[in-house]
Amino acid sequence: MGAFSVRKESESMREMLERTAQNKGVILKFSMNIRIFSRRASARPRNLFIPLFQNTSLPTEEFFSLLDAETKKTLAEFAKKEFHGEEGEVKSLWRSGAMPERIVLFGLGEKEKWNERKTPLIPRRMVQYAKREKISEFTTPLLILKSHFNMREYARIFAENAIMAGFEYNAYKKPPEEGWPQVKSISLAVRDKDARDAEAGIKEGVIIGEEVNRCRTLANTPGSDMTPKVLADEARKVGREIRIKVKILDEPEIKRLGMGGVLGVARGSDEKPKFIILEYHAGPKSPAPSGRGSPSNAGRQKPLVLVGKGVTFDTGGLNLKPDQHIYEMHMDMSGGAAVIHGIAAIARLKLPINVVGLIPAVENMPSGSSYRPGDLLKSMSGKVIEVLNTDAEGRVILSDALTYALRYKPGLIVDFATLTGAAHVALGSYMSAVFTNREELIESLVAVGKQSGDYVWPLPLWDEYLADIKGTFGDLANIGQKDRYGGAIHGAKFLEQFVENAPWAHVDIAPRMTAHDQEFLAKGAAGTGVRYIVELAKEYQELVSRL
Repeated sequence: MGAFSVRKESESMREMLERTAQNKGVILKFSMNIRIFSRRASARPRNLFIPLFQNTSLPTEEFFSLLDAETKKTLAEFAKKEFHGEEGEVKSLWRSGAMPERIVLFGLGEKEKWNERKTPLIPRRMVQYAKREKISEFTTPLLILKSHFNMREYARIFAENAIMAGFEYNAYKKPPEEGWPQVKSISLAVRDKDARDAEAGIKEGVIIGEEVNRCRTLANTPGSDMTPKVLADEARKVGREIRIKVKILDEPEIKRLGMGGVLGVARGSDEKPKFIILEYHAGPKSPAPSGRGSPSNAGRQKPLVLVGKGVTFDTGGLNLKPDQHIYEMHMDMSGGAAVIHGIAAIARLKLPINVVGLIPAVENMPSGSSYRPGDLLKSMSGKVIEVLNTDAEGRVILSDALTYALRYKPGLIVDFATLTGAAHVALGSYMSAVFTNREELIESLVAVGKQSGDYVWPLPLWDEYLADIKGTFGDLANIGQKDRYGGAIHGAKFLEQFVENAPWAHVDIAPRMTAHDQEFLAKGAAGTGVRYIVELAKEYQELVSRL
């Protein structure tokens, strides 16, 4: 039986996104209103959510404008008798005819065991609870629980993670008669002296959270409705909304450039390849792409070049994937989606930086015209790739994108790719793997992950691994030839051969392609990379000054 496309019987991806968008598409339907609670308002919150550590008393100062004396007394007695503060514990107190009508206590566990990785879980747990209970608005004190963050940082973290927790991909489901449960409004109570910093953090966090969710929307879209052309169209749409320069190279131009890796992988699909280019110039002007003999970049900020893997569906090609893994492979363009919406977030935040995004977009399909194991593909760099496994296609297309990136004379190249299952095996589901050809950047790259919430952990890039990917009939084999061990390193070492001596980092986001149960997010794409890109842009000038 032939395959069919949902697109033929329903709306297109573009129509679906336009239907769910507000304010010309920049603020999506899954956003929410997050604001500072007004202490001068006469009204009291209807639903009050309070996070508490184990064996601690109720906060005081932040509640003076939220609770009357009787309510404070009732709540203190309830907390003492009914609530233990264990991590994950939730207890609610109903008060008919009073305000707040409902007070919900969220247990955080022992204060001594708290760490910054748990902080984003507070707003996520609150929003998930509110959705389950069909609570559309709530108020909570914005409490810095430990000195990991200042007020602006904590407000950003709260806002972006509340937005992320409110997202659920329901584009193809029939909604219930009452509509999908949504948290429409959150009020954050802060001290007067912290209000300005909190407002700035909220504004930033909302933008970042929205772009993470837009990234998740693209990555969650089924492969039948997310082809290379549709991904390119979505990049154009973002460019129009936020005034990012977008250029799409079609197959004839890809051929003219000699991108044999992109063309080879795309050969088996009816969907033609696209090469997506995004440019955002808010720092000193960066040069347009040029040949090797172009003028010097003296006096100009060298751009940050972001490269994203854009395999819109990966069957594995003729080396077909096992059936227990293949159904998620519409998310193999998560790196490309992260680059699009990471740059969108940078532009909306008006960060002073020059950024370029490059996304080779293809499908990897089996057919009579597919590239084969044993094929020799001449890449844009001139190096010949010996194909030993058609399911190691991501590095093959990225080789051409990395070569193209050199035309911008970048200060730093960073690629994001769901590249290897081996990275997932090595690290589990909690962080991505990071590699770099500049050891002096390792500490900074890890710090960017920690600050953004998109955690990364370094793996080695020793020259000893290069021997494993030396080709027999080509310059480089696309997998290790000796054994199956070290697959994530082999993938990174392969990519390194195409950046010449430019500063470069590779983030293998395969471990973080999908959300896991312990992070209180909806099933599906995690949107990994967007937050990392924003933080990288903030730290870019200081980071490259070390090179």
